[in-house]
Amino acid sequence: MEDAAHTSFPLVDIAFVIVIAVLMGLGLTRLKQPPLVGFILAGVIMGPTGFGFIAASDNVTSLAEMGVLVLLFFIGTEISLKAFVISLRPAVIVAGGQLLVSLVIGYALSWLTSATVAEGVVLGFIIALSSTVVAMKMLDDMDELRGDAGKITIGVLIAQDIAVVPMLILITALSGEEADPRATAFKIAAAVAVLGVLLWWLGRRGKLHLPFTRHMDNKVELLALGSLAACFGAAAVAGAAGLSPAYGAFMAGLVIGNSTMRNKVIPVIEPIQSILLVVFFLSIGLLIDLHYIGSHLGTVLGAVVLVTAAKTLLNIFLLRATGHDQDTALIAGLSMAQIGEFSFVLAAAAFTGGVMGFDFYRLAITVTAITLLLSPAWMSVMHRIENIANDGYSSYREALAEAYANEIENVGEGLWWLKVRRRAFRKAAARRKARRTERLASAAGSGEETARPPGDAGGAGSTGEGKPE
Repeated sequence: MEDAAHTSFPLVDIAFVIVIAVLMGLGLTRLKQPPLVGFILAGVIMGPTGFGFIAASDNVTSLAEMGVLVLLFFIGTEISLKAFVISLRPAVIVAGGQLLVSLVIGYALSWLTSATVAEGVVLGFIIALSSTVVAMKMLDDMDELRGDAGKITIGVLIAQDIAVVPMLILITALSGEEADPRATAFKIAAAVAVLGVLLWWLGRRGKLHLPFTRHMDNKVELLALGSLAACFGAAAVAGAAGLSPAYGAFMAGLVIGNSTMRNKVIPVIEPIQSILLVVFFLSIGLLIDLHYIGSHLGTVLGAVVLVTAAKTLLNIFLLRATGHDQDTALIAGLSMAQIGEFSFVLAAAAFTGGVMGFDFYRLAITVTAITLLLSPAWMSVMHRIENIANDGYSSYREALAEAYANEIENVGEGLWWLKVRRRAFRKAAARRKARRTERLASAAGSGEETARPPGDAGGAGSTGEGKPE
């Protein structure tokens, strides 16, 4: 019986976490914010430094990584091949500029602080990467994923995913382990070549007819399992070759997206992707250490503001320099203003190899998680202010109030509703009290009358007139 009771607790915890995640998502939606922020906050609340209902375990991490792979696979199935090819050249330029400036920032931080040059290089790598999951989700919520901003953002993020491979190899070399630079160059060249050949081949052909397509028609379970097998199989092959698994998942998505199975796979894989992404956002919340933030509040907030503002300005500048219009540069630049999920991998590899100290490791993890949490709100605020900037507002406060007029109105309506309900409750309570007092008075009056002797009406008995002499 004890074992059965013990095994039931995880199910109760999971159910409770799901309910909290849904409520937080609905609450953020009510405030016109992406629900993913609510999911991250649910992870913070339920995590080890919150109420402690769930811990940052290997199972949660594995599910979160699966969510990233399925997202890249899903993006590959939906992407326009021609648009992706067109955006590749400026995307590589933007990604290269991000990496160069981030390395300069990392080196400057190592010079200004007690960090080593190796730690500065790792910090530069970490800052250079953006989150594929958060950026794609925000653009999708804004209906911009298939627009110009979505196309260039996807290109930049894919270029960053390819760049993760040499970053990891260089971190391994800095840790003292042997790394062959020729092997590194070969892997990068192979990744670029395979992507180029695949794009060329898919562009020359019509829709692909994949094996077993006819046997999967109208069989949802086979479509789902087959799609996941293609996604994770390609990711495993890429990982075994020393490349990013996300790169392999994206390649598999490109193949499926240019086949006759595309329209059948997308509606089947989308719900699975959504569930795994919720786990990903919860896992980000689990990494936010409230105790560490409380003891290093100034350092953490300063780093978050500096990184977010610097990445925003840098992204917009690079996108404008590559010929994109102002609105596209703003949306794409804001969507990539956070630090990416692969930065956790780089930080862990650097810490394990002794390249990065524990203090810098905790700072990197915390800042990365907080930028992922705040990125949707940052994008929403800046985009709204930009949209109303031409309306002649005299101050930033006035523009901000106008940008968030709807949310303020919603909150005001909520407070007004609570005030009205409280007033109605008080009136109802007063009426109940008055009726109760009236009933007590009536009962007391009838009790006095029944206590009087019969025939003693009008109180005559009190004078003794009815007594026999």
